[in-house]
Amino acid sequence: MARKPKNDGRNSDGTFAQGNSLGGSKAGSRHRVTRAIEDMLDGQHEKLTRKAIDKALEGDMVALRLCLDRLAPPRKDAPISIALPAVRSAADAVEASAAVLAAVAAGDITPDEAGRLMALLTAHKSIVEAGDLETRIAALEAKA
Repeated sequence: MARKPKNDGRNSDGTFAQGNSLGGSKAGSRHRVTRAIEDMLDGQHEKLTRKAIDKALEGDMVALRLCLDRLAPPRKDAPISIALPAVRSAADAVEASAAVLAAVAAGDITPDEAGRLMALLTAHKSIVEAGDLETRIAALEAKA
């Protein structure tokens, strides 16, 4: 006799299922360590911020970096601008990828940016190919 799997409220990947009442934290709840730190810092935020600013003004480079990172955090993603041909077929995707490689070679974009662009081109090429196949299948079915 086969044993019935235990229902522990988890998905097959081990994560808790949506709306699970058997475990997990409620939305918006904070970790106990986070709450403890907030309690210790209660009412001290302004003094700590002023101290960091004072240290930065005195020339403490770590404090200066901390202050500047809060004022103008580094961008994680920036728009890039290169000329790409319209991608309406697999052949167009080849031309677009060649343009991306040329932009890397010219130093217009970084290899990391090129990698992300190539991933977009690959995904778009797959969509274009799927649309082409759908059109061809519809034409074949119309003939039959």
